[in-house]
Amino acid sequence: MKSIIGKKIGMTSIFDATGKQTAVTIIEAGPCVVTQKKTVETDGYNALQIAFGEKKEKSATKSAVNHFAKASTSPKKVVKEIRDSEMDKNVGETITVDIFTEGEDVEVVGTTKGKGFQGVVKRHGFSGVGEQSHGQHDRQRAPGSIGNSSDASRVFKGMRMAGRMGGDRVKMKGLKVVKIFPEKNYILISGSVPGHNGSIVLIQK
Repeated sequence: MKSIIGKKIGMTSIFDATGKQTAVTIIEAGPCVVTQKKTVETDGYNALQIAFGEKKEKSATKSAVNHFAKASTSPKKVVKEIRDSEMDKNVGETITVDIFTEGEDVEVVGTTKGKGFQGVVKRHGFSGVGEQSHGQHDRQRAPGSIGNSSDASRVFKGMRMAGRMGGDRVKMKGLKVVKIFPEKNYILISGSVPGHNGSIVLIQK
């Protein structure tokens, strides 16, 4: 599995030779440093630990500083572990956007935007009751009945109700790499990339 950590920058549009417009998300992917290499003999499984984003040394713990020093690099903000990686890299080597090619399908893992406590109309797409009738003036966005009669005498688990929305870790599949700018570490992806601008995402194939 090829993987790289990136930061979501924002969105823009690009045009091909025929003038077709494509909406893309700009992600600053890498460079990521390999900070640890795990093997079946030493750890029981194969994995690469990669790190991204600069961090002030005074803000890192001594153990973290020593850990990154083994890879001859400065402290990093984000550390992720890639299991059964196809990337043949050793500790201290760098992973860049060159591992992907334009036109390739990828998956992006990220945390969706947090929307706080929301009602059933926004959270689950309920349509509400429509127009108000006599004596009904505050029920337009209410959930309606949630329980049974005396048979069940309870509300079943999983009932769609109001609650916290967003802030979930999701994986978006079937996204496409439209363009790569190696000199800027930018990768342009077409499709729904989770998270707000500035959030950390994991691009993998």
